[in-house]
Amino acid sequence: MELKATVSRVWRALTNHNEFGAWFRARLDGPFEIGKATRGPSTYPGYEHVRFEIVVTRLEPERLFAFTWGPYAVDPKDDSAKDPPTTVEFTLEAIVGGTRLRLVESGYDKFPGDRRLTVLRENEDGWNIQLDSIARYVENAS
Repeated sequence: MELKATVSRVWRALTNHNEFGAWFRARLDGPFEIGKATRGPSTYPGYEHVRFEIVVTRLEPERLFAFTWGPYAVDPKDDSAKDPPTTVEFTLEAIVGGTRLRLVESGYDKFPGDRRLTVLRENEDGWNIQLDSIARYVENAS
């Protein structure tokens, strides 16, 4: 997606745990550091029971932010804690008038049959909501 905000603004929204939490709607317990877990509950209405654990795998300033996480831990009664983690990568590129932000989430091939489709569909919907959220966040704050 193309954002009407500078690369440095988008980078800060992605990699500062407080700013990430503001647009993603989560209360995270500490800064993002390579190899360390950052945890916290969702603040998204109806999903306050969801707890995130994000482990940063790459931080290439103003270019690439990547982490692993459990992508579908939304129902405390299900067995999603046993799901394999996926990798989320945000890539930033300066363009005229702002930033091109690319999101890729990989690792769905590790999920068994029907579970793979469920997680993929639900995450696609969730990321559409989150991408709208970061766009509003950085474009209104620039």
